[in-house]
Amino acid sequence: MERYLEATDWRAFRCAGFPRDSWAVEPDALRALARGPRVDLVSVARYADFDLSLEWRLPVGGNSGVLYRVAESVEAAWQSGPEMQLLDDSAHPDGRVPETSCGALYGLYAPHQAPLCPPGLFNIARISTHGTRVQHWLNGVRVLECDLASAESHARVARSKFARFADFARLSEGHIVLQHHGTDAWFRNIRIAY
Repeated sequence: MERYLEATDWRAFRCAGFPRDSWAVEPDALRALARGPRVDLVSVARYADFDLSLEWRLPVGGNSGVLYRVAESVEAAWQSGPEMQLLDDSAHPDGRVPETSCGALYGLYAPHQAPLCPPGLFNIARISTHGTRVQHWLNGVRVLECDLASAESHARVARSKFARFADFARLSEGHIVLQHHGTDAWFRNIRIAY
């Protein structure tokens, strides 16, 4: 099945309603409001294997991400779901660290040959999961591929800030999350095939 996700397909993380103080529904996009509380958007539905693509835009120095296979039994989405980092590498300090640069599996795997994703313009992100295999794409270029069940992945998690969360990157199904990281961020044309 393939469909576009609309505003009604999202709600506040660990809450029933849409967080209107943190996010705006614009005519063609969902927008994280920099002035609002940091409340992540979580998909109403849960997904196992999927192919997700979306257009995203950040201001200069902007920071956001898309997390996947997230559980709501933890305090924050990042404690269970891996994140595809979305970032203005040119102006944000995380852009200087490969494992936290745009397209990375945040804190664990650096992207390879990532294309420029200029701030102020819409860029395209794609995440594909099949079993424990994950791929990240930026503007049509595959920048990352890994197996979350591999010994290498487990070793990377064990050396990271995620080590104390037993289910981190181990769930076979979960929610998709659009991260509110304190800056404006726009998401549109969110398509999922599952």
